[in-house]
Amino acid sequence: MLPLLWRSGNGRYILNKIYVVGIGPGGCDQMTGIAMEALKASDAIIGYTVYVDLVKDTFPDKEFLTTPMKKEVDRCVLAFEEAVKGKVVSMICSGDAGVYGMAGLMYEVGVKYPQVELEIIPGVTAALGGAAVLGAPLIHDFCLISLSDLLTPWEKIEARLLGASQADFVICLYNPSSRKRHDYLQKACDLMMQYKSPETVCGTVSMIGREGEEYHLMTLKELRDTKVDMFTTVFVGNSQTKVINGKMVTPRGYRNV
Repeated sequence: MLPLLWRSGNGRYILNKIYVVGIGPGGCDQMTGIAMEALKASDAIIGYTVYVDLVKDTFPDKEFLTTPMKKEVDRCVLAFEEAVKGKVVSMICSGDAGVYGMAGLMYEVGVKYPQVELEIIPGVTAALGGAAVLGAPLIHDFCLISLSDLLTPWEKIEARLLGASQADFVICLYNPSSRKRHDYLQKACDLMMQYKSPETVCGTVSMIGREGEEYHLMTLKELRDTKVDMFTTVFVGNSQTKVINGKMVTPRGYRNV
């Protein structure tokens, strides 16, 4: 049983509860145990249509409510409005709710609903799910950068790519391409190659944890001309990253290995 299901931090009995749940990169088999418990305990499950479709069959007795993409604020308001009716609600997000997910926006919208308690339930984000598929690319310092400029100006994304490359981080790229941003990965690779070698080991993983999952290893120079989509997560190694038995590995730096 989840510890905060019916009681707030001061022991007050409450009904107005929302779990913001990271459901992992794929189906329910990649969900954490506490995420499963939160969904089981909920009366209503709310989310983007694609994510709701991933859990519907596992929880057939729940009420499901959805909004399309770009309706994130409406989705948050919907969750709070359902909660104030006395329901236990789960707002679901792909991956982790706090990594490019809905957790932050839920807190912002929740200012208008002080009677509703939020609890964030962590999940496996695409960086971790994809890294496991590739091998061990994130063993040392790394950073996550989204190439989507819907909410972040490209100038900021460009500065982050250059800064992370100069500092020799392993870089994990989310949202690497779309129909409107078909050349953004190419632009990102050109920026990174100002500080990273064109021979830097890179990897891509698509459909992480779902049917059709596949991965590919390549150099940064080859990555520049690789076609990817929004279901692909891109990994760019640091100067020490190498291929071991067909897997992408970044050494931690242990001595005498």
